[in-house]
Amino acid sequence: MLVDSHCHLSSEPVYDDLENVFARAKQNGVSAFLNAGSKFDELDVQLAISERYKNVWTLAGVHPHDALSYQNVSTQDVVSQTKNAKVVGIGECGLDYFYDFAPKDVQKSVFLKMIEAAQISALPLVVHTRDADDDTISMLQEAYKQKAFKGVIHCFSSSERLAFEALDIGFYISASGMITFKNAQALRDIFKKIPLDRLLVETDTPYLAPVPVRGKTNEPANVFYTAQVLADIKGLDLNQISAITTKNFFDLFDKAK
Repeated sequence: MLVDSHCHLSSEPVYDDLENVFARAKQNGVSAFLNAGSKFDELDVQLAISERYKNVWTLAGVHPHDALSYQNVSTQDVVSQTKNAKVVGIGECGLDYFYDFAPKDVQKSVFLKMIEAAQISALPLVVHTRDADDDTISMLQEAYKQKAFKGVIHCFSSSERLAFEALDIGFYISASGMITFKNAQALRDIFKKIPLDRLLVETDTPYLAPVPVRGKTNEPANVFYTAQVLADIKGLDLNQISAITTKNFFDLFDKAK
């Protein structure tokens, strides 16, 4: 059994083909899914998917790209979005200084509300970070000093320093299709050092399709390829890495048990 720990099932063209998407996932041994949120306006659609299909959980959060639209969000606003039994975490959220769709101060303000909500709700935080290592590390560490919380750096593609600073506060690190890319040896080298009990796998559907389907629309079935490369990196077979990452998923997202 494999878990796709981060996918966007309400994104086109995946949403228009869900029956076949889930059928192909089943053929590749993928039987549980975490449908990531980008903004609260999409939560109803995400929950409808969770109600229709088995073993699909969801997140509630605000992506840094959408931070401007939610700059007045309160911590309690975030917590209130997590009451449904199928909402098992907060995110995705974080900082993205590559695209910089929102001013950095707005991104940081919204991210802080997500962190505070994770502290209050005891739900894991799903963090997006791009070209923002220093601020991501600083914000997570400062908040953790005030009150512990748990989470994952999703679709990890950052520095080794960020990985180990996150590991130091108990976070997990999630591998996406990027670890399969020919030019990603430095990323594979980082994953070689990450403890087995802190690893997750994901597709980030519909983005970042792995080799051998790179360039196509990604979907949960393709987490199989990422898991195989991660198994190779760790010197394990696919069944072993599948069991490990599945256990890790349910350890972190314990509301999904």
